[in-house]
This record gives sequence, structure tokens and C-alpha cells, in this order.
Amino acid sequence: MADKRDYYEVLGVNRQASGPEIKKAYRNLAKQYHPDMNHNSEEIEQKFKEATEAYEILSDATKRQQYDQFGHAAFTQGGGGYGGFNDMGDMFGDIFGDFFGGGSRRRANAPQKGDNIQARINLEFEEAIFGVEKEIFVTVSEPCDTCDGSGAKPGTSKETCTTCAGQGQVRYNQQTLFGTVQSVRTCHQCGGSGQMIKEKCTDCHGSGLKKQNKKLSVTIPAGIDHGQSMRLRGKGEPGINGGPKGDVILQVYVKPHAILERRGEDIYYELPISFSQAALGTEVSVPTIDGNVTYEIKAGTQTNTKFRLRGKGVPHLNNIKLRGDQYVTVSVMTPKSLSDEERELFIQLAELAGETVDEGKKKKGIFNKIKDTLEK
Repeated sequence: MADKRDYYEVLGVNRQASGPEIKKAYRNLAKQYHPDMNHNSEEIEQKFKEATEAYEILSDATKRQQYDQFGHAAFTQGGGGYGGFNDMGDMFGDIFGDFFGGGSRRRANAPQKGDNIQARINLEFEEAIFGVEKEIFVTVSEPCDTCDGSGAKPGTSKETCTTCAGQGQVRYNQQTLFGTVQSVRTCHQCGGSGQMIKEKCTDCHGSGLKKQNKKLSVTIPAGIDHGQSMRLRGKGEPGINGGPKGDVILQVYVKPHAILERRGEDIYYELPISFSQAALGTEVSVPTIDGNVTYEIKAGTQTNTKFRLRGKGVPHLNNIKLRGDQYVTVSVMTPKSLSDEERELFIQLAELAGETVDEGKKKKGIFNKIKDTLEK
């Protein structure tokens, strides 16, 4: 026993490794060192035996406890009773289901959930904020009307598969270094269903299903945002062998608003005002998702001044009683063109403030004023 390597070292795991970690480590080593993959190599064969022995001990809770306490001595004569691979058939069936072409322990004809369907829904800005009832169309498989979903030609029926006797699986023997191991694989004849269709329905070609456009009513919750998704449970593809239907996964696309911008539960808006409104102060009408509200602009307001309208934002998706806020940024607009009279007034304001004025613009203003007087 002195020349035996530590079982944890053999599998390349630490002593605290979990059962799944030990199984994964052995699976990788077994694939690497399996004799069928490495012909005529005694060294590889020995490594395969070593890894299998380590797994047989460490995968069993009782044997692992004995090994942790007594080491290899636990399985010498009079020790813990090392069984020498008593359950190799079960172990190989569990570890090498797909490695030997068998498949998992789950029955091939066990119920399986149907596939999910991906779909898209387009919403207006306000629809996403306040919620809405919408209708969408999805293409989904439904039982064939011609054969009532059996897949068999009307007047005929399915028959039990003769290859697997209706079990959906075929057992076969695999010769290994440790003797004959029995394994199972999905029946290739019936695909695991256990039944055969000799005369197929001409409409669904034996599948029992036909693609149809189906209308679904969808309740859009208040507060949903662009890029989020919704799951409509049980509205997807039919299950297999009596399994539940899949789901419809809706990707939400929200059309941008012309002047309002949403960021999470808050809304942002840029309010344009004139020089005179900013200087003198005024009451302005501010658009919100609830309609226009009146707000007082104080005299001397500067551009980029911000204020908040509490509770004028988006309802929280999980609690519609809570709402975000609307943030408004003031933007003082500079006129791009002036009438002669407006220009004169700005010049006078500038002179009163002691500001330097472009002489060319000043003379132009006076000339136009004289011209207007003469024309009268």
C-alpha cells in the first residue's frame, strides 16, 4: 500500500471537494485515459484503473469517511471492506451515459417542457409609463386539426415500437476492462417516444403539430422600460410527451418622446425661456406626463438652472404608488435675428449697463431709425 497515491491527488481535487466536483474530475480523467481511446498503452491503462479506484472510494460517503480516517489501510484485509467495483454498472451508467453513446438516466420518453418563443412588443412612451393592455401575434405550434395531434393519418393510429417494445430506450452491453457493463441509449427507431407512425398525416407530416398565428392579450405593467422583457408563461411551444408548454419572452421597445427623456424612474426636460423672461421672471407652462403644470421662474434666472417637480416621474415597476420626479433644466435662448427696433432696445440696455457695443451695429441702428423718420 505504500506505493499507492493519495486518492485526492489522483483525481486532482482537494480534500474538501464536493461530490459533483469529484465526479467531474473523474469524468475528465476517464475520458482522457479510457483504453478505447488509447490502444496498447499499459501506462494509460494503469492510470485509468487508478482514477476509477479513487472515484469508487471517494464517491461513496461511507468509504470516503473511512479513507479520510485510515487512508488506504481502511481497505486492506480486515479493514473497511473495499468492494472492488461492486457497482460498476451503475457507476458507468451514471458517469459515461453520453461518453459511450448512451444518454442520461432520465427516460428518453419522459415529459419535457416546450421551447420558448421570442417576440417583440412596441410601446408608446406613455404606454410604458402608465401601463396598457395590448394584443400581439406569435407563431406557435398547435395540434393539427386533421389528425387531432396524433400525427397519424385519419383512420389509423400509432403503433408500439417493435425495436424498444414501447420503452423508448434500448439496452446494450459494453465490454470494459472490468467485464460487461450494461448501458442504455435512446431508441433510434422511434426517437424515444416508444411509438411508431406507419401512415403519417399528410397535413402535419407526422409531427402532430402545425404552425399558426395566435393572438395573445398582454397586460403591460406601469413603469416598464425600454430593453426590459416580459415572460408569458405557458404561451410557448407545446411540451413533449405531456410536458408543459414553453413561454413567450417579450422584448420591450419603447418609442422615444419628442421632448421628454426618461432615465429610470425620473424624467428630464429642457425648458427654453427668453432673455426678458429670465431677467424679469415669469410664470411658465411645463409639460409633464400628467399634463402641463405652471411653474414660477424667478427674476434673474440663469441658463442651466435646474428645478424638480416631485412625483411627476415614472411609477416604480413593483410599486405604482411610488413615482420618480421630473427634473427641468432652464435654457435661456439667444435670439438668432433681431428687428431694428429690437436691436435699438438691446443697444440701450447695453449702454445703461455700461457695456461695450459694436459701433457698426450701433450706427446701423441709428441710420435705420433716421431713415424710418424721413419716410414718414
